[in-house]
Amino acid sequence: MDVADLTPAQARERFRGGERAPTAGWCRGWTQANLIAVPKELAYDLLLFAHRNAQACPLLDVGEPGAVRTRLFPGDLRTDLPGYRVYRDGRAVADTADVVSEWRDDLVPFLLGCSFTFEAALLAAGVPIRHLEQGVNVPMYRTNVPCEPSGPLAGPLVVSMRPVPEPLVATAIEVSGHYPMVHGAPVHVGDPAVIGVADLGSPDFGDPVEVRAGEVPVFWACGVTPQAAVMASGVEFAIGHLPGHMAIIDARDEDYRET
Repeated sequence: MDVADLTPAQARERFRGGERAPTAGWCRGWTQANLIAVPKELAYDLLLFAHRNAQACPLLDVGEPGAVRTRLFPGDLRTDLPGYRVYRDGRAVADTADVVSEWRDDLVPFLLGCSFTFEAALLAAGVPIRHLEQGVNVPMYRTNVPCEPSGPLAGPLVVSMRPVPEPLVATAIEVSGHYPMVHGAPVHVGDPAVIGVADLGSPDFGDPVEVRAGEVPVFWACGVTPQAAVMASGVEFAIGHLPGHMAIIDARDEDYRET
């Protein structure tokens, strides 16, 4: 079966069974989300961080301490994503297929909006999605734009990038702007150096993609931003999704579309 035709439950079952892949293009019409789980004593600070940096960290769902599922994710957060990244003292120490042994009773899981959610709408409007064309992960970059801090949490805005033909830039802005709960309109269009991105060919997360003649790099706020804050702030312990390897939740893309 084409991965675009899977239901969220079917995708989660495949990930639980060991399949590993970036999830752009999976489960057409169903929403994808970023995962970040932090100890209970940091949960309020992360909640406030998300509120203060809502375009990068649009909060869709949050679980109780120790919970392995949430209202929108009825699977197992420890096994049902296609990849995880574990942090200790602000350092990424492991990329792993599951986090059963690392999950703690004091971890509070947060699910944040993901720009993959509006990619079908971009395609329908004629806007190409290069990472889908090339079969790679979306490129993501740390910027020189600081997030609004909260308690001990501070760090840079992370962005995802999609090359857009210049005549379609306005369309991409308009279409994605209808999805504010999954990052919404771009935060920057054009010269990457303005936001501190020195080399589009060397993303901090994900894979590089081709930028063709007549195309403009367009940057959207990215839900990897809290993981950058975990690193910048030296957080004692946290678990996130492997960038681009998302939680597929039981909500529809159109649930997050505003007219």
